[in-house]
Amino acid sequence: MAMAAWKRAGVCLTAAAVVAGLAGCQDGDEGGSKKAAGSSGSKAQTQNEATEVLQAAFKKTSEAKSSKVRMTMTMPAGLDGGGTMEMSGVQGWDPAVMDVTMKGSALAAGAPDGPQQVRMIMLGGAMYMDMGAEQAAQMDGKRWMKMDFKALADATGDPEVQKQMTGGLENMNQDPAQQLAMLLGSPSLKHVGPDKVDGVETQHYKGRLTVEEMLDTNKALDGLFTKAEREQLVTNMKKTGLKGYDTEVWVNEDNYPAKMVIGMTMAEGTMKMTAHYSDYGAKAEVKAPAAGETFDFMELMKELESPGAGAAS
Repeated sequence: MAMAAWKRAGVCLTAAAVVAGLAGCQDGDEGGSKKAAGSSGSKAQTQNEATEVLQAAFKKTSEAKSSKVRMTMTMPAGLDGGGTMEMSGVQGWDPAVMDVTMKGSALAAGAPDGPQQVRMIMLGGAMYMDMGAEQAAQMDGKRWMKMDFKALADATGDPEVQKQMTGGLENMNQDPAQQLAMLLGSPSLKHVGPDKVDGVETQHYKGRLTVEEMLDTNKALDGLFTKAEREQLVTNMKKTGLKGYDTEVWVNEDNYPAKMVIGMTMAEGTMKMTAHYSDYGAKAEVKAPAAGETFDFMELMKELESPGAGAAS
């Protein structure tokens, strides 16, 4: 097995971690209306008015269940796979699915001689990555690598890690409704003002969350941790250097997010994701690759751990 495949998998796993995010879903009421996002003009909204707009956007986005997405992620040089990653395609939430094409300097850093872009599919708690024609030639025509996140969690043998990964399976893509829910949980939520995104009139909002506030808004973790386990999780997250989570959203006149910017401040720098959304409600017809074209990541790990695997190029 080529070591390049392992390196590329590591970069893609880093990307997947960013895409997954830490956001959880929470209930929003039906407050607000179409006029809420577009009627304020240049007048600054109060926090209550901003909350009303985002609650209405949360409701509509949740009901849409899918959209087209164009996303750019910038990762600090201090992280493995540091650089820029671009994604474009379709995503769905409820259930969580994604079919995107990735490219960028962060991907190339994982395996300079590999494909310049990679297609990634997320479906049913698993991620599939098209590793390219060269990889297929080494794997009897199997070019898709499957990573089952529950199997990866079980393989750690760590109950705490298993809880975290299993609890996050519902959030395996950057669901804009969940990001709105997180922003609604920010005590610093505010209306920035009107702005244009992709030629469309929008209203711009922003807020910041601490590590503790992030966990409080992540309803996917409810019931998974005792008080002591939660405190340990906060401590572990802070040890990584994670200092805060910033969210910005631009809501259009139809009460849908047209753009989101997510920033995670860490010791190595800020990991930033900028996403443009369109075609809400577009059917996300995501299908897993054929079994005959797929090999399992866990089997790849076993092969790399076998004697002599390090000599592979």
